[in-house]
Amino acid sequence: MAALAQVTTREVLDIRQASEYLGISGDTLYRYASEGFIPAFKLGNRWRFKKNLLDAWMDEKSGVKSTAPVTVQPKQKKPAGRAR
Repeated sequence: MAALAQVTTREVLDIRQASEYLGISGDTLYRYASEGFIPAFKLGNRWRFKKNLLDAWMDEKSGVKSTAPVTVQPKQKKPAGRAR
């Protein structure tokens, strides 16, 4: 039977883990979460942070586009019909 793959990074972080990940103090992160400045949610009475939402938030704040650029191909003209 296959062993369960062990996840090396947590998807949901607590205040300490998220502040360490973001490189800011826990007090600052708590204030950001309380003011709704940063994506967070409460589980019971404790703040939690989804890592993928923090990454997207950082990309947005830094002006980085999180998706690959979309290339738009010009429409091909239809061949002209015969004149009647």
